[in-house]
Amino acid sequence: MTNPRRRTQGIQRIDLAYAELASSEVARDINRDVVLELIRTKQPISRADLSRLSGLQPSTISSIVEQLLNEKWITEGAAARRPRGRRPTLLALNAAMVIVVADIRPSQAIIAVVDLNGRFLSRETLPLAKEPERGVENIIVGMKRMIAQHPDKSFEGIGISLPGRVDPVTQRLILAPNLPWSLYDMKKAIERKIPLQVEMDNAANACLLSELWFGRMDGVRNAVLVTISEGVGSAIMANGQLVTGKSGLAGEFGHISMNPSGPLCGCGRYGCWEVYASSSAAIGYYAELCPKSPRPSIMELLNLAEDGDSDAIQALNRQASYIGQGLRIITSALSPEVILLTGGLTSSWERFGPLVEAELAGHVLAGDPPRITVTSDVELARLRGAAALVLQRHSGYSRSQPQSANGKSIRKRKNRSAADTGTRSRK
Repeated sequence: MTNPRRRTQGIQRIDLAYAELASSEVARDINRDVVLELIRTKQPISRADLSRLSGLQPSTISSIVEQLLNEKWITEGAAARRPRGRRPTLLALNAAMVIVVADIRPSQAIIAVVDLNGRFLSRETLPLAKEPERGVENIIVGMKRMIAQHPDKSFEGIGISLPGRVDPVTQRLILAPNLPWSLYDMKKAIERKIPLQVEMDNAANACLLSELWFGRMDGVRNAVLVTISEGVGSAIMANGQLVTGKSGLAGEFGHISMNPSGPLCGCGRYGCWEVYASSSAAIGYYAELCPKSPRPSIMELLNLAEDGDSDAIQALNRQASYIGQGLRIITSALSPEVILLTGGLTSSWERFGPLVEAELAGHVLAGDPPRITVTSDVELARLRGAAALVLQRHSGYSRSQPQSANGKSIRKRKNRSAADTGTRSRK
């Protein structure tokens, strides 16, 4: 018999001919997620308002709220002012619960502590050794130092954003053309030194989760997020769920060849979108025009363009054109409602964005092009995305016994990948 709950490309499909009613445990988990989401978006909020907005019975709300209070996800605050009658106690996310996060790049790692509302309590940039053991050990030392700086906080876990694809089952880096760490078990190495559960994912997937958890995705069911940095990454949301595909490799549009006779890409192929549209490509265009000038960083190149440097403007215009060409491929393949862009060129979107939009709009197969939304601070997006990985994978699961570090409670969760859970956008 065909399994009624098949998964294809990370999207759950249900054959209604064989579907069974969800167990009470599954229903409780769903209701719990709904309540936590309402508290997150409407805080501070009363139990009565939770019941009204969710449609759940007051007794069900009371039971879920008590569970969330016991697990320290939420706290009770001041009583709401009412003209008459009982003054209800308001609920909000627990500001004392925090997450250690890291955004790992080919040449550096940024570590931070983030609370459940996406606020940064501390942040630090570390140099990154090419050899994985040394690089990860430096990150561990930095994380331990950061944890020690916040003895009054409860640490929920560690989230890591990576410039490559992570297998959702093994949680190992399996494709990272710009970071040669694929054979190293980073998760195990960190968990051996720090008693917190580590969650890892591709930077684009992390950024998309960040938009869903902290951002502007209300009502959006079909979207693609594209990160423009040293490489080009992308994440897909279809029908409200994150699509990861086999081994987490779905969405590698950056490694679709646009010209088989083009430059060699870090993945070993030729003429990939990444070699034309990345920040590295823009820097290369400028180097071709000004071979005697020092090779700038992407921000230095953007600053040159803002100062009117014609060669910098020409290099970035060329990159913008190639970004738009790649977005045409994404649109033809997936027809998203929204394309989110983050990093690099988005810092000067008013200048270069119209070129990207015109390139896309001029070649749409039918109808209107997708709406393009930009997030200019890629560093914050990746760090918040790393926090969202922990929040998404931990907030709805069965709990093991608390552990302690620095005298504070630390919980480890049963791990489920984004492919297992899906990611719901709010309607």
